[in-house]
Parts: sequence; C-alpha cells; structure tokens
Amino acid sequence: MDLDGLDPNRMPRHVACVMDGNGRWAVKQGLPRTEGHRAGEEALFDATCGALDLGIPYFTVYAFSTENWRRPHEEVRFLINVIADRLLTRRRDQLHAMGVRIRFIGRRDWRVPRWVVRRMDEAMELTRKNTAMTLTVAFNYGGRAEMVDAVKAIVGSGLPASKIDERTVRRNLYDPSLPDPDLVIRTSGEYRISNFLLWELAYSELVFTDVLWPDFRREHLAEAVAEYQARDRRYGNAGSHRGDEGIPG
Repeated sequence: MDLDGLDPNRMPRHVACVMDGNGRWAVKQGLPRTEGHRAGEEALFDATCGALDLGIPYFTVYAFSTENWRRPHEEVRFLINVIADRLLTRRRDQLHAMGVRIRFIGRRDWRVPRWVVRRMDEAMELTRKNTAMTLTVAFNYGGRAEMVDAVKAIVGSGLPASKIDERTVRRNLYDPSLPDPDLVIRTSGEYRISNFLLWELAYSELVFTDVLWPDFRREHLAEAVAEYQARDRRYGNAGSHRGDEGIPG
C-alpha cells in the first residue's frame, strides 16, 4: 500500500464502508451472485488489514442490512453463512492475532439464527481486550431501525421529553462508544447512503468509488483517505473559505 502523500497526523479516526457491488461483480465474471459474496469477504479482510496499516482506530462495515432479508432465500442463507463461517471462524482468529476487537451493531431479532448470534458473541468475547483497532460489523442493521430502537429505549426509560437531547439519543444507539465516522466510503458507483449510520454520519465526509467491492483493496482505502485529507472539514463553520458564513457545512 502506497502511503506516500498521506499525513499520519490527519488520519480519520473512524472509517465506515458500504460494501456494494458483490452481485454485479459476479455477473461480470459469469459466476453465480453467491460467488460475489465469497469474493467480498476476501476484500473485507484485505481492507481491514489496510485500515490497520494506516493506523485507523475504528473501521465499520455494512455487512447485512434489514432490507437484505428481501433477497432470494438461497442468497440470504449463503450470505449469512459467509459472514458466520468465514468472518466469525477463520478470520476471527486471524483478526484476534492482529489485535483487532470485533463488535456488532444491529438487531438481534427472530430472523437471525441463534447459532449466528452465538458465533457473534464468541468473537466479541475472544477479542474484547484487543486494542489495535475496532472492527464493527453492521449485521441486520438499518439506520432507521437504530433510531426507532433508540426512541423506544428512551420512552421505556420514562425520561421526560424536556430532558431529551442529542446526548440522550447517542446513549441509546446500538454502540454509544462508537465515534461518529469521519469518512464513509461507498463502492460500486452508487451515490446513496442506503440507510447506513443515519444519525452518526451527520458530518462525515463521503467518498464514492466505481470499484466493485470484491475488487476493493487496501490501496483503494488509501486513495479514499487521501481524498478525505484533501478536504476542508468545517463542521458548519466558515473555515478557510470566504463568503461561507451562515451556509451549513
């Protein structure tokens, strides 16, 4: 991975990825869509290693959305098996050896097989003391679902409306300790957020790439970080640009 030109003092603290394009990659190769998911797992491991090399403390990936249950049953089953059998078994031990802490965000409802939940818990327990990087896997996750669940938890706590503020909402997200992403990358040439981290990405920098996820490698991650570093992050302030006063962003 070429790190030339990257400022080690301006690395994003948290990078999140919408891993898109597995099916289209497989079709282009003349393969079943399921083979795209298998290749996508290889890309995930390489990108995770790249994030480690860059010194990025938090790396979050959108692995399975609440909407993905609508896909054909065989594809859903295969995708879940790829996540559970490869990421949560073989890759789990490799990531643990590299000092990566594995976390999950999303609903653990009746649709998630109990054996998958057990694998998730085992991976979190095994790696919970690791400090090199936190890899968060968004599984059975939706940004709107997360906000609905946060509201339910707040209402259930009996907290008066007058006491609710942004900090209250954050405390009731799936992982309150997860910092907001500085950089969100979406692959495959699509320009959508697709219900990913809707609360958390209020001030995230967005980078879109035409690379299909199975072809995504640590070099592409470095390119996205370079684009991030080239931007002027103003968080609603005027920053270095004149005439921006009063203009959001």
